[in-house]
Amino acid sequence: MDNWDEIRTAFQVARMGTVSGAADQLGVHHATVIRHIDALEQRLGAKLFQRHARGYTATEAGQDLLQVAQATDDQFTQLAGRIKGQGEGVSGDLVITSLGMVSRMLTPILVDFQAVHPDVTIRYRTGDRVFRLEYGEAHVAIRAGTMPQEPDNVVQPFMQQQMALVASDAYVARNGLPADEDDLKNHYFVTHDDDNTRAPFSRWLRGMVPEDRFQYRATENRNMQDAILAGAGIGFVLAQDAENNDTLTEVIARKDEWAAPLWIVTHVDLHRTTKVQTFLRFLKERAKTAG
Repeated sequence: MDNWDEIRTAFQVARMGTVSGAADQLGVHHATVIRHIDALEQRLGAKLFQRHARGYTATEAGQDLLQVAQATDDQFTQLAGRIKGQGEGVSGDLVITSLGMVSRMLTPILVDFQAVHPDVTIRYRTGDRVFRLEYGEAHVAIRAGTMPQEPDNVVQPFMQQQMALVASDAYVARNGLPADEDDLKNHYFVTHDDDNTRAPFSRWLRGMVPEDRFQYRATENRNMQDAILAGAGIGFVLAQDAENNDTLTEVIARKDEWAAPLWIVTHVDLHRTTKVQTFLRFLKERAKTAG
């Protein structure tokens, strides 16, 4: 194949579903998109798209071509991410990813690191999705739970994420506190909306409390914490947050089995770059200082 522009155009048409959408993505006129598709179909001797009133849908031949185009696009994204991270100085983007729950602990560290290294731009990505380090989506990931097993990643233990089971003053005013662990089944709880969550504290609670007692569910840790503070039910927060909020009361003593290990994960190609190593040293020192 001697015209990658045409393949790139076809890839964008398949992604966007319309000629105009692909043209916007590529920064070209819509007539150029149509010309590229027509030329590519003529060269291959096969229809790549079904045209219809709503746009373009890839045919079977189109799907075959686009699988190759997707793999090529992924490889270029991976290459770009690695090149961006391979500079010798501590400057440019530093992309960190973690669960949202880690933000309260990690954000002050990121802010302080950027203050020490003003040529760095922090890009902090949170969420349940596992960002792919091998594709350059992040320089450093802080992950929770079982030890990550991706073969091209460098994995280091970071710290234990301690949790506390708490009720807010608003909840206690309406429902009182559990008398003991046995009494938990008579109270109401805030939990994650995903029944398959792997968090050890969530699994423990589901083994202790009937399903109908989970009366408030949310998909984000911040939303769950807001609901706990508002009095929707008893729930888990980071031990540090429980200690720093006078409106929260721990309902039973903390258990070691609630804690989840945190891991520092980097890709082998970026692990020894100056920027990543400088940040890792800063992160570990701050974590050590915080105990």
